[in-house]
Amino acid sequence: MRKCRIDLEVLKKRRDLLKEKISSDGDSVAFILPSNQELVRNYDVHYPFRQDSSFYYFTGFEEPDSLMLYRPGAENEFVLFVRPKDPLMETWEGFRFGPEGAEKEFAADKAYLIGDIDTKLPELLKESEKVYYTFNVHKYFDSRFLGLMEKTQKSKGRGATRFADILDPSEAIGELRLIKDSYEIDCMRKASQISAQAHLAAMKFTKPEVNERQVESVLNYIFKMGGAAREAYSGIVASGHSATTLHYNFNDQECFDGDLLLIDAGAEFEYYAGDITRTFPVNGKFTSAQKSFYNTVLEVQKEIIDMIRPGLEFTKLQETTVDFLVDGMLDLGLLEGDKKEIIESKAYKKYYPHGVSHFLGMDVHDTGSIQTEDGPRKLAEGMCFTVEPGLYVPLDDESAPEEFRGMGVRIEDDILVTEGGCENMTAMVPKEVDEIEEVMAQAIENQL
Repeated sequence: MRKCRIDLEVLKKRRDLLKEKISSDGDSVAFILPSNQELVRNYDVHYPFRQDSSFYYFTGFEEPDSLMLYRPGAENEFVLFVRPKDPLMETWEGFRFGPEGAEKEFAADKAYLIGDIDTKLPELLKESEKVYYTFNVHKYFDSRFLGLMEKTQKSKGRGATRFADILDPSEAIGELRLIKDSYEIDCMRKASQISAQAHLAAMKFTKPEVNERQVESVLNYIFKMGGAAREAYSGIVASGHSATTLHYNFNDQECFDGDLLLIDAGAEFEYYAGDITRTFPVNGKFTSAQKSFYNTVLEVQKEIIDMIRPGLEFTKLQETTVDFLVDGMLDLGLLEGDKKEIIESKAYKKYYPHGVSHFLGMDVHDTGSIQTEDGPRKLAEGMCFTVEPGLYVPLDDESAPEEFRGMGVRIEDDILVTEGGCENMTAMVPKEVDEIEEVMAQAIENQL
């Protein structure tokens, strides 16, 4: 018998916090959230199913073709619509909880068959003055939702002229998921640990003439052996000038002696993502040009991590990164001119086109807004995010010094904001030049 993998009290607390966000005294409110669907990869083969993050966050329920209804203050406030128990389908596709199992194992106040939505949901929504639902996320359900709202309105009779207000809960969900509780922090640390072990193994495995796909297989092997369910995202294993493509994921080229290899990959543990990037020489030894280029990025990353503390405006991370990286670009000869003008004109984006950070959690680019009603978001204890400066010089950029053309470097760690500063959850992966060279030299020696 399968069970809910999250403590039911943790799930209840999350729904209680949602109640505080979306309802107030006198409100009759409903919150509707569909699950993800199974998707066909080719013919009758499906992509591996992964539940919608927010659906899992509030329910712990991992089956497709499901729906959550939450009615704060109502008698049956937490309702699940799920697939039926079906011995034949379970023979082919595996266990299903069914309505009875959903009530027993997930503490649903009531569970119904997903096929009963058209009759049950309008009945349950009849008294709701506000209905929270996010459009354009589960597009398969959008039109059906509108039809159900129309059906709900008709069920009220001719005297009812006013539809319930339809409101977007995205901001409320984002605020809840932004600050991690102790359970989530444990999962984040574990995801970071598994990811770090995989990066270290890939670093030790890499040598001239291996294929990017082989390096990727090492990462995925360690992910699974470490207890991760899957990759947190499609990993990037980019050798040579492929590292100048930010989201390169062909991962099918040979790694050549003298090139750098950029790996951006992370494991997902209990739905929480790790996200690490390391860049190192395929042959284990940085050239002089590679070292100066790499250290420019590394010193910026270390400076940014050192400044992280509660109360700091999130936008300061990017502003400071740009300031430091422009100094580096001028020193390397990538840019010329007045620093202030370069920053104002955004000329630096030629070599640094992305941001230094994104929130991290159940999604690798996690929920939470950078701007709030009170201005720029301020860092707070329990937030998790990446720090990932980079420099990328296209192979055909004749304006750049020749020794840097085709070079791409990004260095990324996963950061938890703590009471007194921050914790680098992925610090165990080497990133100093001498540390990387030592690890790779020892690996080569052991292979001999």
